[in-house]
Formats: sequence, C-alpha cells, structure tokens
Amino acid sequence: MGDKSPEKDDCMTEKDPIKVKFQTDDSDMPEADSQEGESSESAPEETTPQTPEEKLEQAQAEAAAAQDRFLRASAELENYKKRTQKEMAEFKRFANASLVKEILGVVDNLERALESSNGTNEKVQLAEGLDLTLKELLKIFKAFHVTPVESLGEKFDPRYHQAMMQEETSDHPENVVIKELQKGYMIHDRLLRPAMVVVSKSVPASQNDGQSDGNK
Repeated sequence: MGDKSPEKDDCMTEKDPIKVKFQTDDSDMPEADSQEGESSESAPEETTPQTPEEKLEQAQAEAAAAQDRFLRASAELENYKKRTQKEMAEFKRFANASLVKEILGVVDNLERALESSNGTNEKVQLAEGLDLTLKELLKIFKAFHVTPVESLGEKFDPRYHQAMMQEETSDHPENVVIKELQKGYMIHDRLLRPAMVVVSKSVPASQNDGQSDGNK
C-alpha cells in the first residue's frame, strides 16, 4: 500500500506539462487570426491604370476649366478698371463743387450791392468796382463749368426751382416763374443749388369778372 502512492504522483506530474502546453497554444490562436485579418484589410486595392485617351480627356478638361477661370478673372478686372476710371472722372468733374458753393454767397452779396447802388451818383465808382469783381467771379465759374439756372419766364421745375411763394397774376400762365429771389447754379450737369423763385398762380374767375366790370 505504501509503494503505490509515489508512482501515482509521478504520473500526475508528467502529465501536467502537456496540459499547460495545450492551454498556452490555444491562447495564442486568436492573436494569429487577428494578425491575418489585419494584413488582409490593409492590403491595397488594385486600380485600373488610365489609358492614353482617358489621360488626354482629363488634361483637356482641366485646361478648359483653367481657361474659363482666366476669362472670368480678366472680365472682372476689366470691369473694375472701367468702374475706377468712371469714379475718378466723376471726382475730377465735381471736386471743386464745395468750394464754388461757398463762393456763391459772395456773388449774391455783390449782386445785391449793385442793385442797391443803381441810380445814385455817389456810388457810381463803387458800383463799377463791384461790377468788375462780379464779372471776374463769373469768369471763374465759367472756367469750372458753373452756370446759372435759367428761371425767369420758365415753367416751374422742382428739379431746379424752389418755390418760395405763389403770386396771383393774369399776365402769365399758371405755374410759371415770375420772380427770381436767388439764382440757382449748375456745375456740369449737376445741381449746386436750386433757384429760389416766385411762381405764378391764376386769378380766380370771380376776381377776373370784378376787374373787368371795374374797367368798364
């Protein structure tokens, strides 16, 4: 009885390494499978090479697109140049507008002084000096394309006239400028300031009948 137990223990000891070996090999198996899967996934896909005809078509399409972009950019640049030239021309034409507008007040005062001095012998020399000054200023205006707005006898135009009042009259048709309180001026084709005017208004029929009866 005492001799059998050692042999049994030896057999058990010899079998244990085999069991451990199998377990170790089984644990390594999934890693190998995963490595094979990764290698199969990372394999590059094969692409069909382009034929010479396809390469030519692609090059022609790219060239056409580049030509179209070039034409669009050229058109935008040309439009920008034209717009800039137009803006510069407008600036040059009206660059002196603010200066001329300030001088208009001087011209107004000179004209009023001349009107008040008419018919007085004492102020003849002064009137002549004012007249010369006014003429010089008007020459400057002309050099800068500044011209007065025609108002007297013209039909009232709100684009160029500012109606200060209306006056009933039978000597003129209705809505006609009969008096000019202050001149208006243009620079080129742009209005510097409107003319302040008095506009005619037709006399009511009842007043016309009364006037005609009085004349009889």
